[in-house]
Amino acid sequence: MIVRTLDECRNSERRVVAETWESVRMLLKDDKMGFSFHITTIFEGTETHIHYQNHLESVYCMSGEGEIEVVGGETYPIKPGTLYILDKHDEHYLRAYKGKEMVMACVFNPPITGAEVHDENGVYPLVD
Repeated sequence: MIVRTLDECRNSERRVVAETWESVRMLLKDDKMGFSFHITTIFEGTETHIHYQNHLESVYCMSGEGEIEVVGGETYPIKPGTLYILDKHDEHYLRAYKGKEMVMACVFNPPITGAEVHDENGVYPLVD
């Protein structure tokens, strides 16, 4: 059994911070569960370009408000209780509204190793 707290993970190398977000990676590839689990904060008033070409992701909004804009497609509002699933490696922009920092629970398949950040194309590398 694996038992971890958000505070333990936040105060370790499992916390990764970028310009527009913070990700606390609570479950990683080395845990051998077949997926990874993160609590990610999208900083208020920011926009992040993301294109997970090597991963599928499911995201549940726990707090805050914003939107996800699919490149070449629709824009969807995000608020607490919203789940979105990037089942087609959807390229998108994730925005948190001003004053509305978003906290999200995220699941990745395949799992990430923990140190990944988005490259210039919004991609996480695939690590075998």
